[in-house]
Amino acid sequence: MTAKPARIESIDLLRGIVMILMALDHVRDYFHFSAYQYNPLDLARTTAPIFLTRWITHFCAPIFMLLAGVSAHLYGLKRSKAELSRFLLTRGVWLIFLELFIVTVEWTFNPLFNFYILQVIWAFGVSMIVMAGLIRLPLWAILSVGIVLVAGHNTLDGIHVPGDGARAYLWSFLHDQRFFDNVAMGYPIIPWIGIMALGYALGSWYAPSFDAARRRRNLLYTGFAALLAFVLIRWTNVYGDPQGWSVQKTPLFTLLSFVNVTKYPPSLLYCLLTLGPALIFLAVSERPVGAFGQKILVFGRVPLFYYLVHIFVVHALAVIGAMICGYPWGDMTMIRSWVTNNASLRGYGFNLLTVYVIWIGVVLALYPLCRWYDAYKRGHKKWWLSYM
Repeated sequence: MTAKPARIESIDLLRGIVMILMALDHVRDYFHFSAYQYNPLDLARTTAPIFLTRWITHFCAPIFMLLAGVSAHLYGLKRSKAELSRFLLTRGVWLIFLELFIVTVEWTFNPLFNFYILQVIWAFGVSMIVMAGLIRLPLWAILSVGIVLVAGHNTLDGIHVPGDGARAYLWSFLHDQRFFDNVAMGYPIIPWIGIMALGYALGSWYAPSFDAARRRRNLLYTGFAALLAFVLIRWTNVYGDPQGWSVQKTPLFTLLSFVNVTKYPPSLLYCLLTLGPALIFLAVSERPVGAFGQKILVFGRVPLFYYLVHIFVVHALAVIGAMICGYPWGDMTMIRSWVTNNASLRGYGFNLLTVYVIWIGVVLALYPLCRWYDAYKRGHKKWWLSYM
């Protein structure tokens, strides 16, 4: 048996941060009053605090996907291509199973399986299945695929397939977010595959033979280059995002318009804006982690476990929250759409301060459980632990 490579703390630290931020978005969905009334990114109706509460969580999914690609590369350093391909394939299938039969029920509390929500775990699963084949290519080819998918997919923005036939489902799966009667295609897959491919190529900088100082320099320069590219391309208002920016009622709202980029599917500008800072963070965080950072590392080492548990906890608390607000518990269960689309919950919700208090409470409550699982996972070498 090959020795298990040591974990890289900067990667786990960044992953832990985005997992914590991810919970904020989900708490906002289930508890904030505005989530049931309007899009928090709608500059005609939102406020700066509401906008930023939603916007800051934009960093979560693309960073999570990028780091998954890095982790796949690291996992394969001491394994054959066949072993890595088999792992990616089986883990991808497992993640799709989780999304369909566990995560969907956690989102909806609807065990009838008459509505499926296909989001980030689904996107991870499909991307891993595709990567199981892509890793057979040379590294430069994988990088090229990633660049083409991320930078080029916005040329498809004008293509839409009406109706609810097979072609509409297929195109929604690939590039056009749609909510059908029986499924929410939340994460069109083309650019997410590209992000994971970029992460896999990035993983080569973390090989033991790669000079650490050079890696940090590469990360820093690439991160700043991504941000510069974002500013220059965004300024032109020509390409990179289906939603252009415009001058607003105040300078602050004009800035918010400038950074208000499209997540579904993740536009080129969205990727530059979110992944650029991630690379910079990775460059500057390769140093000993303090006591507080060690706690964040716990979440970063058990991301799937944390993800599965926190959705259930947040939704269960939301059932209680609905009853506190005078709504029957059934309004928060047996859901057949995304929760904020539930017409029976119009008028429900709490203020933003309450959302933040609940978010912090959920994260703190989950820390001991995640710490226990992290210790169990590191203390046992059972094969199935690599899938959780």
